[in-house]
Amino acid sequence: MPGDTITQPRQHTFSAGRAARELGLKRREFDLAVHLGLIRTVPDEGGGGRRVTGAEIERLRSGPGHPEALRGRVRAVGTTEGSDLMEISSGRFARLARLGLLVPVDFYLNRYRTVVWLYLAEELRQFASDEENARLLKARTPEELRDRLAAGLDLRPRNWRGRHLGFLLRQADDPWQQAGAVAAFLDPVQIAEIVTDPYERSHLHRFRPRPPAHGAPGSPASHLAEQLMTADDPDEIGWLRADLARAVQEARAHRPAPRPAPRRTPGPARRTTPGSDAAHRTVPVLDPVHRTVPALDPTRRTTQASDRAHPVPPTHGEPRTRRLLGWLRRRNA
Repeated sequence: MPGDTITQPRQHTFSAGRAARELGLKRREFDLAVHLGLIRTVPDEGGGGRRVTGAEIERLRSGPGHPEALRGRVRAVGTTEGSDLMEISSGRFARLARLGLLVPVDFYLNRYRTVVWLYLAEELRQFASDEENARLLKARTPEELRDRLAAGLDLRPRNWRGRHLGFLLRQADDPWQQAGAVAAFLDPVQIAEIVTDPYERSHLHRFRPRPPAHGAPGSPASHLAEQLMTADDPDEIGWLRADLARAVQEARAHRPAPRPAPRRTPGPARRTTPGSDAAHRTVPVLDPVHRTVPALDPTRRTTQASDRAHPVPPTHGEPRTRRLLGWLRRRNA
C-alpha cells in the first residue's frame, strides 16, 4: 500500500570469536586476516566490536582449499623460521628487516619482555623469489647500508606502525574515526599542538584506538606496546602531524565536535525610582541574639502617622528638644 515502509530483514552477524570458530581459524589468525582485509567486517549496531556477517562466512567457506588456503595466507613467522624459508642466516634476515626491506605484520612480547617481530611467510617467499633481491640475499651488504645499520637504524617499528595505520583506516567508518586512527600514533603533546580546541580534542580522543593488547593495563608490557605505537622518527612525526591536521579539518566539516549548551545569563536587575513602592519598602532586621524580627512600637507608629499629618516646621538655630516642646504646646492649644 502507498505510504507503507518496507523493512529490510536484519542480517545475522557473528562476533569475532564465533566467526573464528566458524571459519576454523585460531583467534590470532582471524585477527590477522581482518587486518589484511581478507575478512570483511561490519560495525556492531550495539556499539561493540566489529562483527562478521553470515554471508561473508559463507563466501570464505566456499573458497577453494578452505580453511588451509586462508590459514596459509595469514601464516606469520619469526626471525628463525623466516630465515629458513628464505634460506639465509638469521643475522642477514635481521639486517634486512632493520633496513626496512622486510616489513613486520605483527609482534608479541616474550617472557623477557623482548619484542618478537612476526612476518608474513607468503611475503618472505615472494621477496626471496625476486631476482632483483638476489644480491641482498647472497652478496655482501653494500657499505652504505652497513653504515646505516652501524648508526642504529631500525625501521621495524616504523614499518609496523605504517602497516597498522592502514588497517585502522580501513576499519574507519567516519571522518572522526579516520582522524582518531592517525592520532593513535602521536603522543598527547603533539595532538594538543595540532588540535588546540579542547572540545575537539576530547571528541577526537573517543575515536583514538588503543595499542594492541599486551599484558594488563599499566603493566611494563603494556607500556612497551604504547612506546611501539608512538612515532619517534622526525620524518614520521612530520607527516603524521600533517595527516592529522587535514583529517581533523575534514571531520570538522563533516560534523562539528559536540559542545556544552551555552549558559543563560541573568536578566538586568530591576531599577527603582524615588517614587516607586520599592523605594519606600522597609525590610525588617533580625535580632542578632534571638534571631527574631523586633516588634513595632504602636506609639511610634501613631507618632509617625501624626508627623505625616502635621509636619514639624523647620526651625534653625534652636535645640532639638526645645523645638519639639514648642510644637506640642501649639498643637494642644
